[in-house]
This record gives sequence, C-alpha cells and structure tokens, in this order.
Amino acid sequence: MPDLSLLLPMLVLLLLIGGFAGVVAGLLGVGGGIILVPAFFYAFGYLGYASPDLMQICIATSLATIIVTSVRSVLSHNRKGAVDWSILRGWAPGIAVGAILGMLVVAQLRTAVLQGIFGGLALVVALYLGLGRSEWRLGQQMPKGPARLALSPGVGFLSVLMGIGGGSFGVPLMTLFNTPIHRAVATAAGFGVTIAVPAVIGFLLQPVPDAPPMTIGAVNIPAFLVIIAMTLITAPWGVKLAHAMDPKPLKRVFAVFLFLVALNMLRKALGW
Repeated sequence: MPDLSLLLPMLVLLLLIGGFAGVVAGLLGVGGGIILVPAFFYAFGYLGYASPDLMQICIATSLATIIVTSVRSVLSHNRKGAVDWSILRGWAPGIAVGAILGMLVVAQLRTAVLQGIFGGLALVVALYLGLGRSEWRLGQQMPKGPARLALSPGVGFLSVLMGIGGGSFGVPLMTLFNTPIHRAVATAAGFGVTIAVPAVIGFLLQPVPDAPPMTIGAVNIPAFLVIIAMTLITAPWGVKLAHAMDPKPLKRVFAVFLFLVALNMLRKALGW
C-alpha cells in the first residue's frame, strides 16, 4: 500500500488539475489534454517522480481521460445532429493508424525529447488560437483520396505525441476546409475517441519504471479517475461561463498562457 504522505498531496494536486482543466475545456472549447499533460508533468515532478520516462505517463494518462470525455462529448453532439459521420468514417482509419504509430514512437522516447516535441507543437496550437481567423480557408470541402490518406495519420500521430484528443488539430483542419465550426467541434470529439482508444491500449501494455503509485503500464489510475470525476463536475461550469461572457478575448489569454507553457517545456527540454 503506497504511503499516505504521498497519496494525499497527489490527490489534492489532481483535484485542482481536474477542476481547472474542466472549466477551461467548457469555457474555451479546447481539449483538456493540452492542459493535463504539462500539469501532470509538474505535479508528478513536484511529488518526486521526475524519471526519464515521466512524460510517457503524462501523455498516456491524458489520453486515457480523453476516451471517456470524447465518448461523452460525441454522444451529446450526436443527439443534436452535429456530428458529420461521413467525415468521421472516412478519416477514422487513417487517424487510428497514426495514433498507433504515435504510441510506438512515444514509448521509445525519453522525457526531454517528448518535452521538446510537446513544446514545439503547443507553440503552433497557441499561435493558431491567438492569431487564427475564422475566415481562413484551404479548400471548400474536406480532402479525399491521396490527400486524406496523407493527412489523416498525421492528425492521430501528432495528437498522441502531445497526449491530446482531436480538437487541437482536427477542428482547425476541418474549419480550414470549410466545415462549420459547430460540426467541426462535434466531429473532432469522434476523432478523439479514434486517437485515444488504440493508443491507450498500447500504453497499458508498456510498463514504465519508477512510476507514481498505482500505475498500470504507462497509465496512472488515480490520476485517470480523479480527472474524469472533476472534469465531469466542472466542465458545465465552464460552459455556463462561456454563455455569460464573450470567450474570444479569454481564448487569446489562454493562447498566451499556452505559449508560455510551451516555452517553459522547451526550456526544460534544453536543460536550462
């Protein structure tokens, strides 16, 4: 039985992380994974688990939570008829292949490299959140044929490298190809399931040395359970706040916050 002096601080930190991630996800419509991965890293590191494989645990545990939140989200959106199943069916196989490849790559990389990858990709997401325009277009419909074959694995691969669901890459991709934003958000929830399920199955079979208590493979079970419980409670609070105020300036504030988190990850990756 793990020492309570370790479990209690871990529980408190996870409650705070889950609460914050749920509010931000509900308020700004961004996936919780982009918050959870760095939050897990700092929390577990603070508790003394700063191993060379810590980022694997952070990414895998974040993806495990995304299975539950994405399934719940896609079912909710589907009841409103917002999910574009033709896009989801066409893109899901390639996304799943990319997610599996991403899991295999993450399993071979150490924390410093994964920090650098997360930091670099998070900079791209932050810049799009802060500077992107709704009128930007690359085409009038989602790519098919060879273009889809090339792009769909990239969505799964990059998402797993960051430990995030389908929103951060899927929503911009779909809106750039003229998919209405509400349909893009709803369909990206389905992307999240397609990304997380195969990746997490692989991570559960990937043991990590010097892991926090009650970790199976690379997935920390207490973190998974606490985050799910807290986000289910606090995400509706964020939704209510979004309806009570204009979320656009808040999204830009979050972009700055994410930009700074990304820079700090890059700093740590470089050993500064």
